[in-house]
Amino acid sequence: MDPSPHRPDAEPEEDRSAVRSDATVILQELAAGESGAFDRLFAVVYDEMRGMAQAYLSRERVDHTLQPTALVHEAYLKMVDQDRADWKSRAHFRAVAAQVMRRLLVDHERRRARRKRGGDQRKLPLDDELQELLGREDREVLTILDLDRALVALEKHSREMALLVEMRFFGGMSIEEIATTLEVTERTVWRYWEQARTWLNRRLEAD
Repeated sequence: MDPSPHRPDAEPEEDRSAVRSDATVILQELAAGESGAFDRLFAVVYDEMRGMAQAYLSRERVDHTLQPTALVHEAYLKMVDQDRADWKSRAHFRAVAAQVMRRLLVDHERRRARRKRGGDQRKLPLDDELQELLGREDREVLTILDLDRALVALEKHSREMALLVEMRFFGGMSIEEIATTLEVTERTVWRYWEQARTWLNRRLEAD
């Protein structure tokens, strides 16, 4: 079984190469402090980010009120304040985007839970994909808020493992991309991933 997260339909290799090339050039412009470079970078990766958001939201649950376009635009507004950040690569940019989208999704779910307080208190399950990735079958009890709490705890144990889960699930990033971002080997990423799965399962069972 391929443990990779669900991702949008694959683009032709030449299209992906063009995006990588454009992003690399713009990252150099951004590092040089050129005006408008962040907006150009976001435009280049917009379709990819929207695909990530759409894939996640379509899998999570049928009554999700947050739309992919709105999620990406909210992420942009959060990230535009970081235009002075030292973006090391396109993969690094995507990793930060995954982190921002995680926060937005968790905040959205918390607001929904507050609105439901006193009404329908059922737990809405996290998508099948993560359940499968974690080797879990208790779909009825695992939610995005459960995962977020577990990730917060995991960050205290190992920031690298928490970032890995975040990048794979919220960012749909490949093992190769994660290895580039974390500046480790792909073998190390796989080892972290297995350790993170084990740790998260124990934490979720304890909760």
